[in-house]
Amino acid sequence: MTDADLDPVELEILRNQLESVAEEMGRVLIRGAYSPNVTERRDCSTALFDAAGRMVAQAEHIPVHLGAMPEAVAAVLDCDPEPGDTFVLNDPFAGGTHLPDVTLVSPLAPDEADGEIVGYAVSRAHHADVGGSAPGSMPAGAREIFQEGLRLPPVRLVSAGEINEDVRDLLLANVRTPDERRADLRAQLAANDRAEERVGDLLADHGDRLLGAFDAVIDYSRERVESELADLPDGEYTARDVLEGDGVRDDDVPIEVAVTVDGTSLSVDFSGTAEQVPGNLNAPLAVAKSAVYFVVRCVTDPEIPPNHGCYDPVSVSAPEGCLVNPDPPAAVVGGNVETSQRVTDVLFAALADAVPERVPAAGQGTMNNLIIGSRSSAFTYYETIGGGFGARVDADGMDGVQVGMTNTLNTPVEALEAEYPLRVERYALRPDTGGAGERRGGLGLARSVTVETDATVSLLTERRRYAPQGLAGGESGALGENRIDGERVGAKTTVDVDAGATVTVLTPGGGGYGDPADRDPEARAADREDGKVTDADGEDEPPTGDGT
Repeated sequence: MTDADLDPVELEILRNQLESVAEEMGRVLIRGAYSPNVTERRDCSTALFDAAGRMVAQAEHIPVHLGAMPEAVAAVLDCDPEPGDTFVLNDPFAGGTHLPDVTLVSPLAPDEADGEIVGYAVSRAHHADVGGSAPGSMPAGAREIFQEGLRLPPVRLVSAGEINEDVRDLLLANVRTPDERRADLRAQLAANDRAEERVGDLLADHGDRLLGAFDAVIDYSRERVESELADLPDGEYTARDVLEGDGVRDDDVPIEVAVTVDGTSLSVDFSGTAEQVPGNLNAPLAVAKSAVYFVVRCVTDPEIPPNHGCYDPVSVSAPEGCLVNPDPPAAVVGGNVETSQRVTDVLFAALADAVPERVPAAGQGTMNNLIIGSRSSAFTYYETIGGGFGARVDADGMDGVQVGMTNTLNTPVEALEAEYPLRVERYALRPDTGGAGERRGGLGLARSVTVETDATVSLLTERRRYAPQGLAGGESGALGENRIDGERVGAKTTVDVDAGATVTVLTPGGGGYGDPADRDPEARAADREDGKVTDADGEDEPPTGDGT
């Protein structure tokens, strides 16, 4: 059948049913996992693909995961998948993003009689340790990918419905927390199995009309995105920003984009971006594409169903060997979390010239990655810490939230202290950190954690040197800062600490929007009443090493 055979009502019903499959996969994964990184922070994503490897539906989880998932499915398709298989991969140069993001791809063949693959279920979860030179597998000074952990090209974890125990044992032998990894992998397998069950139910209800819906929902999203792009003014829009060192060198690392809008298409060219760097801020091209897709989604209509059709009108190019298209064995763990954020900032800055009313001021522009682990007592804690969201033309920025390419929750204090030898001393908004403007930028956060055992601390952060910029006359948000026992440490560092050390992360605020003189007096009064703005001239002081 053709997608023209589906009337709009039936198409909407089938679209929602397909999206519900992806969402149910996510619920199974979150409920079945063991690590707080998945169960509490929900640092995971799930999606459904058709037999050709096109994304049909996704759960609205982590932008940097989802935009890069098609590369993972394409890598698996090259391996001749069969019904009953499940492939595991994390290699950033073969469908992955960075090594801690472990992806499972399962062919869907609900009808055992004919064995036809009708699609693929994909689950991706950030595993808190996959080996490498430092607990948590995110060493700040890594110079090559081999220091970042176990690297897995697509390989069969399940074959003909049976676990390949040799592969699983190899994986678990190379991580610091094998029991936790085993449980999280089991939850991912369960999520993919649930997708096959639900797709089988839908096929029983709708027959070939379901397969026709795969094409129809993709065509629908493509047409919607093309219509939105046609409303943007044609032209070339450029912008430039920098990363604050790469963990090995302290030099600024430029990112340049040229965005061309031409009728119903949009292209992004990264020529002028720095060559790949010695440190770990290199980002695979799939990660850069994720950032592009995210920004396009933001400046068009976010209600358009997210699937492969949204990507078709968008093209991305980057020179081989550059920061956002590196050659192996480049280190990349920071590229996924920090470079992706800066790419997002640069793209928004470029499109602010085209559609200023649709673009926010700069948010915190970093995930504030904090990793604490022990080489002796086998625990690894990973957190991305929220900060200020940039103000918009019609609203203040949000306080203490994740921005850009991440969409995780925080780890609740109770869960963190129950699971790890850690104690939270402070978790609060930072007054006076949102950029002033007619619309005020969101506030950053202060999070202080005392480590109750000897441990290794890694920090991968940005916006410690260059503040998030305001827009349309708005002022910049405050810089972030990292401290250990009250002493300032670098934006990207890995260091061993003794029991009792306190790690403090002060996250950046968001930029303001519009002239601060135009802010409504009632809003100004509310800012002071709510404690967002104070009269204090002093610096926002974090707890010292003794927890005070």
